[in-house]
Amino acid sequence: RALGKHYVCGSIAAFTNIVVTFPIQKVLFRQQLHGVLATEAVRQLQRDGLRNLYRGLLPPLLQKSTTVAIMFGLYEDFSRVLLDLADSSGVPELVTRSFAAALAGTAEAILTPFERVQTLLQDHRHHARFNNTAHTFRTLLTEYGVRECYRGLVPILLRNGPSNVLFFGLRGPIKEQLPEATSRAGHLVNDFVCGGVLGAALGIMFYPLNVVKSRAQSQVGGAFQPCGKVLLTVWRERGGSLAMLFRGAHLNYHRSLLSWGIINATYELLLKLI
Repeated sequence: RALGKHYVCGSIAAFTNIVVTFPIQKVLFRQQLHGVLATEAVRQLQRDGLRNLYRGLLPPLLQKSTTVAIMFGLYEDFSRVLLDLADSSGVPELVTRSFAAALAGTAEAILTPFERVQTLLQDHRHHARFNNTAHTFRTLLTEYGVRECYRGLVPILLRNGPSNVLFFGLRGPIKEQLPEATSRAGHLVNDFVCGGVLGAALGIMFYPLNVVKSRAQSQVGGAFQPCGKVLLTVWRERGGSLAMLFRGAHLNYHRSLLSWGIINATYELLLKLI
């Protein structure tokens, strides 16, 4: 079996997902920003033209294709190594694979600076200060050092490990519950449903951690607040309401459903083709 195959498939799957969902995300963003109807947001984007439609595509494209490649590739590599090691010791395969998934998720956190920069570029309060990805990186490194690039690492670690364990652990069992596919198209639909449902459910489950992460990462310079303290601050600000803490989760749910559906279906299809 070709080494690196899982990395390539993961990368192309993420690439496909971003190219498809990026315009949709822009429509959602316009709706959030200007409070307009979807049809009006689409009209605005049509007026902006095709060149502007994909403006700002590069950072999420690089980040997502790298993280998804690492997520699938390292999971397969760690699984292979650990299963060989566990063969003699009688450790259940589920335990071994869960450990591999957690390791892959943790390793993925090395790419935290990408998320860090994206958060700053999306935050309108920082628009005057940061021009683009390269400029933001440069500013953070020269003015604050490497540590500033890793702000928000703790919520990312708390999110990545467990969500990877659940994603890889439940992918198979969920697909088995679906009606059996007989054609390539059937398999594609099943993989889409399975990836989408899982991605959306995990997106909701880990939503508060993402709120904490975004909050921590929108700060530049100053003290590093512990995760719990940030959560408490957000909780108090939002009147101690769970509904307010999950604000925006429904948009996130639809986006995750589509994104992870596309990623999982494309990944599985490519594995068969390559």
